[in-house]
Amino acid sequence: MITLTYQYKLKPTRHQEAEINHILDVCKSVYNYALRERKDWLSSRKSPINSCSIISEYIIPADTSYPNYNYQAKNLTIAKKTNPRLKSVNAQVLQQTLKTLDRAFSEMKSLGKGFPRFKKKMRSFVFPAMLKNCLGNNRIKLPQLGWIKIKQSRPYPDGFQAKQARIVRKASGYYLMITFFSSESVPENPIGKRSLGIDAGIESFVATSTGKLIKSPKFLLSSLRELKLLQRRLKKKTRGSNNWLKLQNKIARLHEKIANTRRDWHFKLAHQLCDFTDNIFVEDINFKSWSRGIVRKQSNDSGIGQFINEILPYVCWKRGKYYAKVDKNYTSQECPLCGHIQKKKLSDRKHNCSSCGYQLNRDVAAAKVIRKRGLIAVGHTVKEKRTACPEVPERVKTEQESLWRWSDGGTTQLV
Repeated sequence: MITLTYQYKLKPTRHQEAEINHILDVCKSVYNYALRERKDWLSSRKSPINSCSIISEYIIPADTSYPNYNYQAKNLTIAKKTNPRLKSVNAQVLQQTLKTLDRAFSEMKSLGKGFPRFKKKMRSFVFPAMLKNCLGNNRIKLPQLGWIKIKQSRPYPDGFQAKQARIVRKASGYYLMITFFSSESVPENPIGKRSLGIDAGIESFVATSTGKLIKSPKFLLSSLRELKLLQRRLKKKTRGSNNWLKLQNKIARLHEKIANTRRDWHFKLAHQLCDFTDNIFVEDINFKSWSRGIVRKQSNDSGIGQFINEILPYVCWKRGKYYAKVDKNYTSQECPLCGHIQKKKLSDRKHNCSSCGYQLNRDVAAAKVIRKRGLIAVGHTVKEKRTACPEVPERVKTEQESLWRWSDGGTTQLV
């Protein structure tokens, strides 16, 4: 089974745009009402038996069942008979809103996430079922909205069926995310001959086992001057005024532009890495902890977690490359040549093995260790032969383009 999601920009008419905003407003009301109902039920069970709560709250009978999704969906059907505002929106869209809330409570318990919050704005809604023959050239047919124009930046995938559609409101306009489904089964990508280890660095974005250090463009810092200027101007405006709303939209468009630039660079880098290898191995790192550490600003600006966990695996799957994660423990402390463990401080940016005397950049050495662990995990034995002159850059020119490749300081033999 294959599932693909394509994003297209919408070109709605004024009537369709007003209808989309109306659906978003009703979904927000349903979400907040259902959340309030659940919070009231939980609050009524927290008060001790021998004392009353200082905060006023609803008195809910003890035999009232917990308002789960089935309970709230049944009450929603009853409320639609007397409430014309709820009746004006597709029933499946409102049910998906209740499922979103139910999923938030499930993730709060299973994944330890925070308690769901009330929404000031609803940014998206889902049509879980598509109409027949809904796909057309530069347009698509959606329930309740009818035929709506889109900017078809790429053709629809062949052999796939449109399963559901999500409309997202962003600062730059409205976007349509179509999920395509195919029942064909795709086997896992086979293990190839050429392998590459990738280490998430501090000074550089990533370091490869071939010795290449790739630095990330400073996406946010390059636009920080303009962003600070807009935020200073926003502070002087009256909150809620038209000029205040215009500046808010301008700031949001700037943030969206930064995010789009970062994501585009990530995809291009992932394709470049896949051009010269068959297997890619990375560390199994919790990048959420990185965002709270001393390198939080650099990691959030570069988007290293998005690249390693989302974009690179997708590009490897699409290109037929093997992708795997290895143990992250002591990758920067282990010598890639002899395997000796040598403690290093974070300020030590050079690997200098006290056992064999092997010297190398710390991030490149960690990438070599990641590559070696990945090959061992897939059933290969790696032998490293040291040469007399490591880290020598050599120019390699192909028919299509010229790129820099760094010799890995030795030859690698797969047994």
